[in-house]
Amino acid sequence: MNWLLPEYIADALPAEAARIERLRREVLDHFKVRGFEYVMPPMLEYLESLLTGAGQDLNLRTFKLVDQLSGRTMGVRADITPQAARIDAHLLNHQGVTRLCYCGSVLHTLPATVSAGREPVQIGAELYGYAGIEADLDIIRLLAGAFAAVRLPLGRIDLGHVGIFRALAEAAGLPQEAEDNLLSLLQAKDVPGLSEACSTLASPWREALLVLPQLYGGVETITRARSALPELPAIVAALDGLQHIFAAATELPLSVDLADLRGYHYHNGVVFAAYCPGYPAAIALGGRYDGAGKTFGRARPATGFSMDLREVARLLPPSRPAGAILAPHAGADKALAAHIAALRAQGEIVVEQLPGEAACEGPLCDRKLACVGEHWIIEAIQED
Repeated sequence: MNWLLPEYIADALPAEAARIERLRREVLDHFKVRGFEYVMPPMLEYLESLLTGAGQDLNLRTFKLVDQLSGRTMGVRADITPQAARIDAHLLNHQGVTRLCYCGSVLHTLPATVSAGREPVQIGAELYGYAGIEADLDIIRLLAGAFAAVRLPLGRIDLGHVGIFRALAEAAGLPQEAEDNLLSLLQAKDVPGLSEACSTLASPWREALLVLPQLYGGVETITRARSALPELPAIVAALDGLQHIFAAATELPLSVDLADLRGYHYHNGVVFAAYCPGYPAAIALGGRYDGAGKTFGRARPATGFSMDLREVARLLPPSRPAGAILAPHAGADKALAAHIAALRAQGEIVVEQLPGEAACEGPLCDRKLACVGEHWIIEAIQED
């Protein structure tokens, strides 16, 4: 059974591949007109480059292999974001703001969700060199615009801030093992487990950690958080940043979830997840990850987001395939060949039927070229 593919690996057949390619062009055009420049990092890199700094969380998701030329361990990228950070820090070396975008396949050792595949088509945008909350707001608006560009309904964008939990863990003097345990419990929304793990902590840190899973909802959640959490400078600044985004982006369906700590070891500021109605998993994920380029020579402020185009393509309703024109084989007929070329230049799909070919089994041909007198005209193909 040589035709079988590994689990959670799938071909994209013509209809799906055409849909993914259309989405890719629409999203990249959305990025382009907003000043984001396209980059194409390699599929393979030396492992330490992929997993250093910002990429450490990707270790378990990354396939490893040995380079036959150098003998060094290489990795197949599981995320393009660290590669974009390397390009910004080491290759472009801009002093001001840099806006980059990308699209390409990544490979995961395990699927991210039950419905996900192991070879997502990752598309995303990153903004480097600006530490202010305005950059986070621009990226969130860019994300919302990407949903609109592909006509995918946007249900909500959950906002969080990893700095809040980090400030509480530091103030409580938690050792690394205890911090990691509490992080896992919060990510799982395991309230009983969290209560037990916090039982030996002193006030007010115990109460603050226990209330985090309850701090979700609309903009009023920020007011509740100000009352429930200690007035540590980092927490006040984090809540001020979230308040600013709400106030500035009233047109977006924003919500808050302060216990959403995905990418905790990777992000260090505002984080966000975008959902569409009726689908439980996040479609796009992003956030701030300052300092990701430090290992590559420059620690720069950074924020961005990405999503899987294969997943987006599955969520969109199937579109009617573009019709094609069936034409006789031109051969040495220069007039027919010129007419076919002119139609293709206008954007028409024209399939030349090869000599002896009974029927076209590729694109849906709903019209045909017919010779009437000395002229070629387009006629509708009548269904039997």
